[in-house]
Amino acid sequence: MNYKQAENMSRRRSGLARGVTYVLLSLWALVVLFPFYWMLLTSVKGYGAYNAEYIPRLFTQHPTLENYVTAFTAVPLARFFANTILFTVLTTALMLAVTVLAAYAFARLNFRGRNLLFLFFLSLMMIPNELVVITNYVTMTNLDLRNTFTGLILPSVTSVFYIYLLKENFEQVPEQLYYAAKVDGTSDLKFLFKVMIPICRPTIITITILKAIECWNSYVWPRLVTDDEKYFLVSNGIQTIRETGFGRENIPAMMAAVVVISVPLIVLFLCFRRMIMEGVSRGGTKG
Repeated sequence: MNYKQAENMSRRRSGLARGVTYVLLSLWALVVLFPFYWMLLTSVKGYGAYNAEYIPRLFTQHPTLENYVTAFTAVPLARFFANTILFTVLTTALMLAVTVLAAYAFARLNFRGRNLLFLFFLSLMMIPNELVVITNYVTMTNLDLRNTFTGLILPSVTSVFYIYLLKENFEQVPEQLYYAAKVDGTSDLKFLFKVMIPICRPTIITITILKAIECWNSYVWPRLVTDDEKYFLVSNGIQTIRETGFGRENIPAMMAAVVVISVPLIVLFLCFRRMIMEGVSRGGTKG
């Protein structure tokens, strides 16, 4: 076998491996996307047509938007949307302020006990969130903060993981920039906002988006700390549909509500997916 034949065989093997990889990835994509397709399909099926299907069908000949109208009239879904947007924006903004300042302090400021304190922070990541739910609930109740946006927001304004992620990213910025700025008389806050934040913007955007998604999907804590419909989030709204009996009887309308709730997160991720991947990779890589 000469060199040319060996090269052709290598190319055929490479092409075959690439083809198998694409086939497997395509099959996996179908598996992942099928629940979204089924949710969207169910939301445009009529109530009678859906209940008449003894065997579920993968298409519908008579799509309808009536379920979306029903989803907004069965419960005050628009108010739940407004509450969720307010909760997400305020919580994400406060968390971002706390995370940036804490990460900068651990990455650049020299103070006694810094490493020990950071080790203590990291140890908190080993505690499941479920273990502190009751403690937080008791605290909010004693402070008379149930059924308030303050009670919803306060337990979520910090994240040890995000502080760790941003600290690792801050430490990748050369220390020479910091020392040069101090020689020029630049304050720490000015150096943070003028140098560190612009350089580490992909990671900060990633943290912001991930926190926004986390707030939007929040269920356990809002469900626990609020029982007044004026403060319900969209996750509570879906549960309210089920508790009123509407969801058990009209699954298509419930699926329509889920589609409406899911669209903002899908659009957000599609718009910023590259920054999310870049931010996560930069936060976990030194050098």
